[in-house]
Amino acid sequence: MASPLSEMYQNIREGHYPEPAHLSANARRLIARLLAPNPAERPSLDHLLQDDFFTQGFTPDRLPAHSCHSPPIFAVPPPLGKIFRKVGQLLLTQCRPPCPFTPKEASGPGKDGPDPDSMEWGGESSLSAKGVPCLEAPIHLLAHGTLQSDLAGPEGSRRPEVEAALRHLQLCLDVGLPATQDPLGEQRPILWAPKWVDHSSKYGFGYQLSDGGSGVLLRDGTHMALRPPGGQVCYMPDRGKLETFTLRDVPGPLCAKLAVLQLFASCLKRQLREEGTLSTPVPPAGPGLCLLRFLASEQGLLLLFSNGTVQMSFSGIPAQLVLSGEGEGLQLTLWEQGPPGTSYSLDILRSHGCAPATRQHLHHAFRMLQSI
Repeated sequence: MASPLSEMYQNIREGHYPEPAHLSANARRLIARLLAPNPAERPSLDHLLQDDFFTQGFTPDRLPAHSCHSPPIFAVPPPLGKIFRKVGQLLLTQCRPPCPFTPKEASGPGKDGPDPDSMEWGGESSLSAKGVPCLEAPIHLLAHGTLQSDLAGPEGSRRPEVEAALRHLQLCLDVGLPATQDPLGEQRPILWAPKWVDHSSKYGFGYQLSDGGSGVLLRDGTHMALRPPGGQVCYMPDRGKLETFTLRDVPGPLCAKLAVLQLFASCLKRQLREEGTLSTPVPPAGPGLCLLRFLASEQGLLLLFSNGTVQMSFSGIPAQLVLSGEGEGLQLTLWEQGPPGTSYSLDILRSHGCAPATRQHLHHAFRMLQSI
């Protein structure tokens, strides 16, 4: 018995232990933190309660009695009913950044597919830290969200903003023969989202704009934004419906949503300051600007705003593109190694073409929009 006992003690000292296959990734990470060989690296009780294992996913208010002998079946409550009342109370007393990525919907990646619990999103730095994806691989959406609308189009038809974005991307792809490198461009301040957080399985998709404003596309399909410089609150319960308030005048039923937005905004601004990646100031966006859609895949993240701007960020490579404007005024802005970005007009792209890598990025954004 001496040999097995000494081996067991050695495994305890080194933190080696078998991991049951049925455990989730969050559960395995929590166990690893609790069993860290160095006691100083183990979480305190407060940090333990903030672990993703306890904060992600649906948590029932109570368990039915038959849970003692059979798995419970839950009817998930309305996303912005009871859960937002609870969240509104908690978020006002905490300023812990929410989990950077929790998939809202997944259509079955299969046992060999990506593990959503291991995905992290937040900005260009977090995306570029990942392995380089294959941009020609089939598009599988890990998460997506859209601003709700009472107007239903013909079955199988795309929304006008998606069709417009596809046309704009096609204009950039039809600029002629590929060039060996991108043409000389200009550095122009543009309106885009340098930082974001996806917590859409519980609350919503939050983002920080380069004009200092922030917004959140909430889980129930509504949108709320804070507009600089005075902090005007702009709320869209539906497409085409805009309600504006001062911070003091926000109606009681919207206070929980405002709490979510303010938490996202404060955390994203702090991260930008800490990273030293504050954007060049741009004129503030109008009150009607909102995020219409977000699409997240293994290869990257696409944002589509109400002003027609398409933003595409890629996982594993330090590249982002923003396509803004419309018609002959289209402008393509690229970031290869962080700020500042380089902007190209449609005329420049037509006369000089663009590099193969840029065309590949545009094509992938086109394919992502086609997938919805």
